[in-house]
Amino acid sequence: MHILFTRPLEDCHEMMLKFQSLGNHISHLPLINIQGIEYKSFNYSEFKGIVFTSANAIKFLNIKKIDKQLKCFCVGNATEKKARSVGFQNVFAAEGNVNNLKELILQNFNPSEGQLIYVSGEVISSNLDQELILEGYNVERIINYRANEIQKYDENFIEKLKLKMPDITYVYSQNSAINFLKVIKNYHLESLWMNTNLMCVGEKTSAILNEIKWKKIFLFNPGEEEFLLYKI
Repeated sequence: MHILFTRPLEDCHEMMLKFQSLGNHISHLPLINIQGIEYKSFNYSEFKGIVFTSANAIKFLNIKKIDKQLKCFCVGNATEKKARSVGFQNVFAAEGNVNNLKELILQNFNPSEGQLIYVSGEVISSNLDQELILEGYNVERIINYRANEIQKYDENFIEKLKLKMPDITYVYSQNSAINFLKVIKNYHLESLWMNTNLMCVGEKTSAILNEIKWKKIFLFNPGEEEFLLYKI
């Protein structure tokens, strides 16, 4: 099969190699690049738990003054792997979506234990901090990165893509979906996706691309990519 990945290379390189080893033809069209941004400093000793909904949040966080023993809640396996790689030891991982992450926090962290710090990008799919506050938690949110739109693409790549459209395309965020739709329209690709299965993380992401005619749209959690190969 021909599979198109749309994440930044560092986020999908291992998966691309794995899928290629399974005999698939792999293409890569990154739709965003990630940029760290300045954020206000905190007295991290005040927090008893930390929440990450992206490995990028860990990548752009100065963790030197953070106790690696505090409870660390991660949205999925990739984020958990990143958290453990920088020293967090008491890690809880959800199954790739924010609703599961919220339930994981409710089950494993009592509001009476103290304050949570939630580290994320500018755009989030769910207001997790506000939802937890409504549940009685004390949550401070840090925004330490943003997703920037990639402005220019290789014309030769686009022409090759037109000649061999992918059987599967993975899209991981609302930002990526918005930029993907721009690429499709800017390069007049609207009518070429009828034999492509679109794999999206969340309904909000898929809704942005609903105006394009796809073979089928699947919703998935990061970590389920290989499993989806056997569903089509």
